[in-house]
Amino acid sequence: MKIVVIGSGTMGNGIAHSFAQNGYKTTLVDISPTALEKALKTIENNLERMVQKGKIVDAKKETTLQRLTTSSNLKMAVENADLVVEAATENLEVKLSIFKELDEFCSEKTILASNTSSISITKIASATQRPEKVIGMHFMNPVPMMKLVEVIKGYSTSDKTCNSIIELTKHLEKEPILVNDYPGFIANRILMPMINEAISALHEGVAGVNEIDGIMKLGMAHPMGPLQLADFIGLDVCLSILNVLHEGLGNPKYAPCPLLVKMVTAQKLGIKTQEGFYDWSNGTKELIVSQSFTNK
Repeated sequence: MKIVVIGSGTMGNGIAHSFAQNGYKTTLVDISPTALEKALKTIENNLERMVQKGKIVDAKKETTLQRLTTSSNLKMAVENADLVVEAATENLEVKLSIFKELDEFCSEKTILASNTSSISITKIASATQRPEKVIGMHFMNPVPMMKLVEVIKGYSTSDKTCNSIIELTKHLEKEPILVNDYPGFIANRILMPMINEAISALHEGVAGVNEIDGIMKLGMAHPMGPLQLADFIGLDVCLSILNVLHEGLGNPKYAPCPLLVKMVTAQKLGIKTQEGFYDWSNGTKELIVSQSFTNK
């Protein structure tokens, strides 16, 4: 079975890693050769970390890397692919453009999946002539470690396609959970309002960053607080998903907090810019005290 993953960022390289580690020949595609080189190094480092922790043996690391190839030529890469997983930026127009090309370049047998965290699978499928073969595979970050894959059935996605992806996901040693195609699906429809409420509590001066995250970790047994998690996800991604929820469901409860909008405008996006609710510049989560956090 031939797997192609489009996009070599955090999610893309993690998805490629998971497929290759579980026996699938996988091609990672990106327009940037430099990004592909960085992605392969990330995968190699993550595999080595797994070896050091005793989760896999060294031979498994080597066979995983041997199953991976890279390409900057989309048309050639997807030839004879059984499954293409798109993990590009969370932007509808970008995804529509990619899926239009995939529909043209791929054989009729190819299933087209998107790792979108909130964008309608039905909308994405509208760019193709095979909506019955378009599906969502929403992996969780970090992909090699997280068990959940939220499988999203679009309006026209066939039961055959759903069943194929569910079985394939199980072969990745992950747990597929099938949901229908509504804004935010389930994971982000529940998660993002919680993060947004935490930001609103901070914005209103109810408590500070450490206090809000501490309460959720100690009281609710969350492995990390919502503000730290927002930094991991990317504040721009959080804002994008909340906008999808707000526009798609038309309910003011999904309106993004003004502080989140302000921080994204200022390019304080979390780990990716080394500054968000925490300071990540030294590889630690030092609390940033800024005027924005004290506005009431």
